[in-house]
Amino acid sequence: MTYKILLVEDDISIQEMVKGYLTKEGFIVTTACDGEEGLAKFLQDQFDLIILDIMMPKIDGLEVMNMIRKKSSVPILIMSAKDTDVDKALGLGLGADDYICKPFSMIELSARVKAGIRRSTKYSTPQQKQDEMIVIGNLKIDTANFTVQKNNEVIKLTSKEFELLKLFATNRNRVFTKAQIYSLIWNEEYYGDENVINVHMRRLREKIEDDPSQPQYIKTLWGIGYKLEVI
Repeated sequence: MTYKILLVEDDISIQEMVKGYLTKEGFIVTTACDGEEGLAKFLQDQFDLIILDIMMPKIDGLEVMNMIRKKSSVPILIMSAKDTDVDKALGLGLGADDYICKPFSMIELSARVKAGIRRSTKYSTPQQKQDEMIVIGNLKIDTANFTVQKNNEVIKLTSKEFELLKLFATNRNRVFTKAQIYSLIWNEEYYGDENVINVHMRRLREKIEDDPSQPQYIKTLWGIGYKLEVI
């Protein structure tokens, strides 16, 4: 299967380099030179993943991401020349699934693209009937259709947020360390970067909890990790 990628990047040299490499990898790449054009192309077609620069003319990448998230849970990989925890947290907090800092290697970019698509598309694989729906408290988690409802209202989750919730929901009362979570969800070795996990956990709690500051579902065990308690 050929996957379609939307690349929104105002630096033409980077745009051409990334498009050329990913095209050779077998992807269909559509490009946009600014946020306004990127949004227009997003609305005109369906993509399996979006690569989004942050600093762009007309509409910056964070605003573009915010608008996309109102309509879609398509995986978003952000690119940024700013390598600070604040910028990463802000981007991920708005709904990005992953980030890569400039300068980057094409091998790393390709690996992140493939991982993002793999995580997203694996939920479309048919599952056994008894495993499709998980009900916990006022949450209904449909693992076959990649959807979550709270009080019978659909909640929009990113692919990473859904993976986190599914991990805990299918392993109720089991404690996961941050290293285990990172390995299982990000498929990479954990080097102690808690920011990525913390941001995603905060965003997930904001969506599923009545009061995120006093979570009833996913509990924090300080100095150990997290677990989902059955209500």
